[in-house]
Amino acid sequence: MTRILFIGDIIGRTGRRAAASWLEKHGGAETFDLVVANGENSAGGFGLTEKIAGQLFDLGIGVLTGGNHTFDRKESLPWLNSETRALRPANYPPGVPGNGFWRGKARNGARVSIINLQGRVFMGGLDDPFRTADAIIEDVRDQSDAVIVDFHAEATSEKVAFGWYVDGRVAAVVGTHTHVQTADARILPGGTAYITDTGMTGAWDSVIGVRVEDALARFTLGIPHRFQTARKNPVFCAVTLEIDESTGLATGIIRHFERTAFSDNEAEGVDE
Repeated sequence: MTRILFIGDIIGRTGRRAAASWLEKHGGAETFDLVVANGENSAGGFGLTEKIAGQLFDLGIGVLTGGNHTFDRKESLPWLNSETRALRPANYPPGVPGNGFWRGKARNGARVSIINLQGRVFMGGLDDPFRTADAIIEDVRDQSDAVIVDFHAEATSEKVAFGWYVDGRVAAVVGTHTHVQTADARILPGGTAYITDTGMTGAWDSVIGVRVEDALARFTLGIPHRFQTARKNPVFCAVTLEIDESTGLATGIIRHFERTAFSDNEAEGVDE
Protein backbone atom coordinates (compact mmCIF):
# COMPACT_ATOMS: atom_id res chain seq x y z
CA MET A 1 0.00 0.00 0.00
CA THR A 2 1.17 3.52 -0.84
CA ARG A 3 0.24 6.32 1.59
CA ILE A 4 0.15 9.84 0.15
CA LEU A 5 -0.57 12.94 2.22
CA PHE A 6 -2.19 15.77 0.27
CA ILE A 7 -2.16 19.12 2.11
CA GLY A 8 -4.87 21.66 1.28
CA ASP A 9 -4.04 25.18 0.02
CA ILE A 10 -1.17 26.56 2.12
CA ILE A 11 -1.89 30.24 2.89
CA GLY A 12 1.11 32.47 3.59
CA ARG A 13 3.59 32.12 6.41
CA THR A 14 0.95 30.97 8.87
CA GLY A 15 0.05 28.11 6.55
CA ARG A 16 3.68 27.16 6.06
CA ARG A 17 4.25 27.11 9.82
CA ALA A 18 1.06 25.11 10.34
CA ALA A 19 2.22 22.51 7.83
CA ALA A 20 5.63 22.30 9.47
CA SER A 21 4.11 22.00 12.95
CA TRP A 22 1.71 19.21 11.94
CA LEU A 23 4.37 17.22 10.12
CA GLU A 24 6.75 17.50 13.08
CA LYS A 25 4.03 16.38 15.48
CA HIS A 26 3.23 13.34 13.34
CA GLY A 27 6.76 12.13 12.72
CA GLY A 28 7.73 14.15 9.68
CA ALA A 29 7.10 13.74 5.98
CA GLU A 30 9.00 10.45 6.10
CA THR A 31 5.99 8.76 7.70
CA PHE A 32 4.30 8.99 4.29
CA ASP A 33 5.43 7.60 0.96
CA LEU A 34 4.84 11.00 -0.65
CA VAL A 35 3.64 14.41 0.52
CA VAL A 36 1.92 16.76 -1.94
CA ALA A 37 0.57 20.25 -1.20
CA ASN A 38 -1.25 22.98 -3.06
CA GLY A 39 1.16 25.92 -2.86
CA GLU A 40 -0.37 28.62 -5.05
CA ASN A 41 -1.09 30.88 -2.03
CA SER A 42 1.98 30.03 0.02
CA ALA A 43 3.97 33.21 -0.73
CA GLY A 44 2.23 35.93 1.27
CA GLY A 45 -1.15 34.51 0.29
CA PHE A 46 -0.66 35.10 -3.43
CA GLY A 47 1.53 33.02 -5.71
CA LEU A 48 4.61 30.89 -5.20
CA THR A 49 8.27 31.93 -5.28
CA GLU A 50 11.42 29.87 -5.62
CA LYS A 51 12.42 30.78 -2.04
CA ILE A 52 9.10 29.73 -0.52
CA ALA A 53 8.98 26.56 -2.60
CA GLY A 54 12.43 25.70 -1.29
CA GLN A 55 11.20 26.03 2.29
CA LEU A 56 8.30 23.69 1.56
CA PHE A 57 10.53 21.17 -0.19
CA ASP A 58 12.80 21.28 2.88
CA LEU A 59 9.81 20.12 4.97
CA GLY A 60 9.73 16.96 2.88
CA ILE A 61 6.92 18.02 0.56
CA GLY A 62 7.69 16.32 -2.74
CA VAL A 63 5.34 18.11 -5.17
CA LEU A 64 3.56 21.49 -5.11
CA THR A 65 0.41 21.95 -7.16
CA GLY A 66 -1.00 25.29 -8.31
CA GLY A 67 -4.07 27.08 -9.60
CA ASN A 68 -5.33 30.48 -10.63
CA HIS A 69 -2.80 32.29 -8.40
CA THR A 70 0.25 30.39 -9.63
CA PHE A 71 1.37 33.30 -11.81
CA ASP A 72 0.77 36.11 -9.31
CA ARG A 73 4.55 36.40 -8.76
CA LYS A 74 5.92 37.28 -12.19
CA GLU A 75 9.50 36.74 -11.05
CA SER A 76 8.67 33.04 -10.78
CA LEU A 77 7.87 32.50 -14.45
CA PRO A 78 11.38 31.40 -15.57
CA TRP A 79 11.78 29.23 -12.47
CA LEU A 80 8.49 27.40 -13.09
CA ASN A 81 9.82 26.23 -16.43
CA SER A 82 12.77 24.48 -14.82
CA GLU A 83 11.30 23.23 -11.49
CA THR A 84 9.35 20.09 -12.36
CA ARG A 85 8.13 19.63 -8.76
CA ALA A 86 6.11 22.90 -8.84
CA LEU A 87 3.05 22.56 -11.06
CA ARG A 88 0.53 24.84 -12.69
CA PRO A 89 -2.80 23.66 -14.17
CA ALA A 90 -2.19 21.50 -17.23
CA ASN A 91 -5.12 23.00 -19.13
CA TYR A 92 -3.49 26.40 -19.59
CA PRO A 93 -2.99 27.05 -23.32
CA PRO A 94 0.18 25.89 -25.09
CA GLY A 95 3.14 28.20 -24.51
CA VAL A 96 2.34 29.04 -20.89
CA PRO A 97 5.38 28.54 -18.63
CA GLY A 98 5.50 25.59 -16.27
CA ASN A 99 4.48 21.96 -16.09
CA GLY A 100 0.98 20.53 -15.70
CA PHE A 101 1.91 17.15 -14.29
CA TRP A 102 4.72 15.40 -12.43
CA ARG A 103 5.84 11.82 -12.70
CA GLY A 104 8.24 10.27 -10.20
CA LYS A 105 8.70 7.75 -7.42
CA ALA A 106 7.39 7.67 -3.87
CA ARG A 107 9.61 6.63 -0.95
CA ASN A 108 8.41 3.04 -1.22
CA GLY A 109 9.34 2.89 -4.90
CA ALA A 110 5.80 3.25 -6.24
CA ARG A 111 5.55 5.15 -9.52
CA VAL A 112 3.28 8.15 -8.96
CA SER A 113 1.88 10.78 -11.32
CA ILE A 114 0.39 14.05 -10.05
CA ILE A 115 -1.87 15.95 -12.47
CA ASN A 116 -2.90 19.57 -11.84
CA LEU A 117 -6.07 20.86 -13.52
CA GLN A 118 -8.24 23.96 -13.15
CA GLY A 119 -12.00 24.19 -13.54
CA ARG A 120 -13.75 26.66 -15.83
CA VAL A 121 -17.01 27.49 -14.04
CA PHE A 122 -16.56 31.01 -12.53
CA MET A 123 -12.83 30.63 -13.20
CA GLY A 124 -12.19 31.96 -16.70
CA GLY A 125 -11.67 30.37 -20.07
CA LEU A 126 -8.94 27.78 -19.85
CA ASP A 127 -8.91 24.69 -22.04
CA ASP A 128 -11.34 21.86 -21.23
CA PRO A 129 -10.03 20.09 -18.08
CA PHE A 130 -12.00 16.93 -18.87
CA ARG A 131 -10.41 16.43 -22.29
CA THR A 132 -7.02 17.50 -20.96
CA ALA A 133 -7.34 14.84 -18.27
CA ASP A 134 -8.14 12.21 -20.90
CA ALA A 135 -4.92 12.95 -22.77
CA ILE A 136 -2.63 13.04 -19.73
CA ILE A 137 -4.13 9.95 -18.07
CA GLU A 138 -3.65 8.05 -21.31
CA ASP A 139 -0.04 9.22 -21.39
CA VAL A 140 0.92 8.37 -17.80
CA ARG A 141 -1.22 5.49 -16.56
CA ASP A 142 0.83 2.64 -18.05
CA GLN A 143 3.92 4.07 -16.32
CA SER A 144 2.21 4.82 -12.99
CA ASP A 145 1.16 2.78 -9.99
CA ALA A 146 -0.98 5.70 -8.79
CA VAL A 147 -2.35 8.79 -10.53
CA ILE A 148 -3.54 11.70 -8.34
CA VAL A 149 -5.43 14.73 -9.67
CA ASP A 150 -5.59 18.11 -7.94
CA PHE A 151 -8.75 19.63 -9.42
CA HIS A 152 -8.60 23.34 -8.61
CA ALA A 153 -12.11 24.70 -9.13
CA GLU A 154 -14.78 27.02 -7.77
CA ALA A 155 -18.01 25.13 -8.45
CA THR A 156 -18.70 22.01 -6.40
CA SER A 157 -20.81 20.65 -9.26
CA GLU A 158 -17.86 20.79 -11.65
CA LYS A 159 -15.61 19.08 -9.11
CA VAL A 160 -18.10 16.30 -8.40
CA ALA A 161 -18.73 15.80 -12.12
CA PHE A 162 -15.00 15.52 -12.74
CA GLY A 163 -14.66 12.92 -10.00
CA TRP A 164 -17.28 10.74 -11.65
CA TYR A 165 -15.72 11.35 -15.08
CA VAL A 166 -12.35 9.85 -14.11
CA ASP A 167 -13.63 7.28 -11.58
CA GLY A 168 -11.75 4.04 -12.04
CA ARG A 169 -9.02 5.68 -14.15
CA VAL A 170 -7.11 7.48 -11.36
CA ALA A 171 -6.39 6.72 -7.73
CA ALA A 172 -7.73 10.01 -6.35
CA VAL A 173 -9.26 13.38 -7.16
CA VAL A 174 -8.64 15.99 -4.47
CA GLY A 175 -10.38 19.34 -4.81
CA THR A 176 -8.70 22.63 -3.95
CA HIS A 177 -9.34 26.41 -4.28
CA THR A 178 -12.40 27.15 -2.13
CA HIS A 179 -10.43 26.75 1.15
CA VAL A 180 -13.32 25.16 3.09
CA GLN A 181 -12.93 21.46 3.78
CA THR A 182 -15.92 19.43 2.67
CA ALA A 183 -17.35 16.39 4.48
CA ASP A 184 -17.74 14.17 1.39
CA ALA A 185 -14.48 12.19 1.40
CA ARG A 186 -15.25 8.76 -0.05
CA ILE A 187 -14.22 6.14 -2.55
CA LEU A 188 -16.32 6.21 -5.71
CA PRO A 189 -17.68 2.94 -7.14
CA GLY A 190 -14.82 2.55 -9.60
CA GLY A 191 -12.19 2.85 -6.87
CA THR A 192 -11.21 6.53 -7.07
CA ALA A 193 -10.84 8.38 -3.75
CA TYR A 194 -12.61 11.74 -3.87
CA ILE A 195 -13.09 14.92 -1.83
CA THR A 196 -14.65 18.12 -3.17
CA ASP A 197 -12.29 20.39 -1.24
CA THR A 198 -9.35 19.46 0.95
CA GLY A 199 -9.59 22.77 2.83
CA MET A 200 -6.85 25.28 3.59
CA THR A 201 -3.80 25.23 5.81
CA GLY A 202 -3.65 28.70 7.32
CA ALA A 203 -5.46 31.00 9.73
CA TRP A 204 -8.86 29.67 10.83
CA ASP A 205 -9.91 33.11 12.17
CA SER A 206 -10.21 34.56 8.69
CA VAL A 207 -12.34 34.71 5.57
CA ILE A 208 -10.80 31.80 3.63
CA GLY A 209 -7.33 32.93 4.69
CA VAL A 210 -7.78 36.70 4.37
CA ARG A 211 -8.03 39.05 7.36
CA VAL A 212 -11.67 39.42 8.37
CA GLU A 213 -11.56 43.23 8.30
CA ASP A 214 -10.21 43.25 4.75
CA ALA A 215 -12.88 40.89 3.45
CA LEU A 216 -15.67 42.79 5.21
CA ALA A 217 -14.47 46.06 3.73
CA ARG A 218 -14.66 44.58 0.24
CA PHE A 219 -18.13 43.10 0.81
CA THR A 220 -19.73 46.04 2.64
CA LEU A 221 -18.20 48.98 0.76
CA GLY A 222 -17.98 47.51 -2.70
CA ILE A 223 -14.67 49.22 -3.50
CA PRO A 224 -11.23 47.67 -4.04
CA HIS A 225 -9.47 46.85 -0.79
CA ARG A 226 -6.05 45.28 -0.43
CA PHE A 227 -6.20 41.79 1.04
CA GLN A 228 -3.67 40.65 3.62
CA THR A 229 -3.31 37.12 4.92
CA ALA A 230 -4.74 36.41 8.36
CA ARG A 231 -2.48 35.09 11.13
CA LYS A 232 -4.56 33.83 14.07
CA ASN A 233 -5.70 30.36 15.07
CA PRO A 234 -3.72 28.28 12.56
CA VAL A 235 -5.30 25.12 11.22
CA PHE A 236 -4.02 22.20 9.14
CA CYS A 237 -6.23 20.56 6.50
CA ALA A 238 -5.27 17.53 4.42
CA VAL A 239 -6.23 14.04 3.35
CA THR A 240 -4.29 10.80 3.55
CA LEU A 241 -4.77 8.61 0.49
CA GLU A 242 -4.21 4.86 0.74
CA ILE A 243 -3.56 3.28 -2.64
CA ASP A 244 -3.14 -0.31 -3.82
CA GLU A 245 -0.28 -0.20 -6.33
CA SER A 246 -1.38 -3.47 -7.92
CA THR A 247 -4.64 -1.90 -9.11
CA GLY A 248 -3.78 1.80 -9.09
CA LEU A 249 -6.97 2.45 -7.10
CA ALA A 250 -7.69 3.71 -3.61
CA THR A 251 -8.43 1.61 -0.56
CA GLY A 252 -8.91 4.55 1.81
CA ILE A 253 -9.16 8.31 2.23
CA ILE A 254 -8.82 9.98 5.64
CA ARG A 255 -9.57 13.65 6.31
CA HIS A 256 -7.36 15.73 8.60
CA PHE A 257 -8.54 18.94 10.25
CA GLU A 258 -6.40 19.94 13.19
CA ARG A 259 -5.44 23.08 15.09
CA THR A 260 -1.68 23.42 15.18
CA ALA A 261 0.70 23.97 18.06
CA PHE A 262 2.62 27.19 17.42
CA SER A 263 1.36 30.39 19.05
CA ASP A 264 -0.22 33.27 17.14
CA ASN A 265 2.62 35.68 17.81
CA GLU A 266 5.06 33.40 15.96
CA ALA A 267 3.27 34.40 12.76
CA GLU A 268 3.44 38.15 13.39
CA GLY A 269 5.38 40.50 11.15
CA VAL A 270 5.35 41.07 7.41
CA ASP A 271 4.17 38.02 5.51
CA GLU A 272 6.12 36.79 2.52
